[in-house]
Amino acid sequence: MIEKEKVAVIVGPTAVGKTAVSIRTADILGAEIISGDSMQVYRGMDIGTAKILEEEMYAPSGKKIPHHMIDIVDPDEAYSAADFQEMVRKTISALNKEGKLPLIVGGTGLYINAVLDLYNFTEMDIDEKYRQEKWEEAEKYGSHFLHKELADIDQEAAERIHPHDTKRIIRALEIYHQTKRTVSELQEGSGESNPVYQVVLVGLFMERDLLYQRINQRVDKMIDSGLIDEVKNLLEKGYYPRLNSMQGLGYRQVAAYLNGILTKNEAINLIKRDTRRFAKRQFTWFKRDERIKWFNMEQYENEDQCAREIADYIGRSLVIAVE
Repeated sequence: MIEKEKVAVIVGPTAVGKTAVSIRTADILGAEIISGDSMQVYRGMDIGTAKILEEEMYAPSGKKIPHHMIDIVDPDEAYSAADFQEMVRKTISALNKEGKLPLIVGGTGLYINAVLDLYNFTEMDIDEKYRQEKWEEAEKYGSHFLHKELADIDQEAAERIHPHDTKRIIRALEIYHQTKRTVSELQEGSGESNPVYQVVLVGLFMERDLLYQRINQRVDKMIDSGLIDEVKNLLEKGYYPRLNSMQGLGYRQVAAYLNGILTKNEAINLIKRDTRRFAKRQFTWFKRDERIKWFNMEQYENEDQCAREIADYIGRSLVIAVE
């Protein structure tokens, strides 16, 4: 019997502290990090995606932790969960052959599950005509119209996806249009019964009010760090607001401000509100997965202590040496 490739995963809602903990965990395990974020693949979209800075890739020990799946496509290039699945699986195989542990870190549930489980995207080529039709419907009738269409075919997905999240609504409808299977069915048909990898999953969480406070502070920091200029530069380069990439949190609201649809304060408040709602949907997605062992960030004095406990758990589960 051939031993399955090993992979570890750290998930959790945005702003919970995955980056700092994952760097320390990877250092202890001798792992390399694979970004499990659907937005960090885009070049030039750094501040709004909370993309890790090069100096942040260094662990307290001084070792730089290699990162994969960051800055691999331009904002106007088509990119999907199927593309992510193919690229990450190749990366996992390459790292396993080198004797290194792949550590996927992120909050995009569909992308991560597509890698770990038996999601079949072979029939799902990108249908630009269908996407265009749906965007036109959204502009004409509103995103709630599409959300109701999704609810009629996949109530479970509709409960997870916000009625204003047009990009993900269209993605879910496109998956059904192409495969005649819903996103929820794809997830249910995957998982522990026949896992692709020898995998251990860890989740980070904290009390909701504290998380929401951290989200608000993160958004303020993004604005101070130049998010508005980042979006302005993208628009000036011709990356129009309706691109999938430009529908990401922070980008669509700032674009609306720059186009005179919202005031600056309205845009900032919307980013905070929509990010809080997104974090809630992330947790709803992940808590369905019984494989995940949850760690409460508030129970640890610092990231090092949390990372050590997580690394010990991963090491025991995958039977690998812990430094």
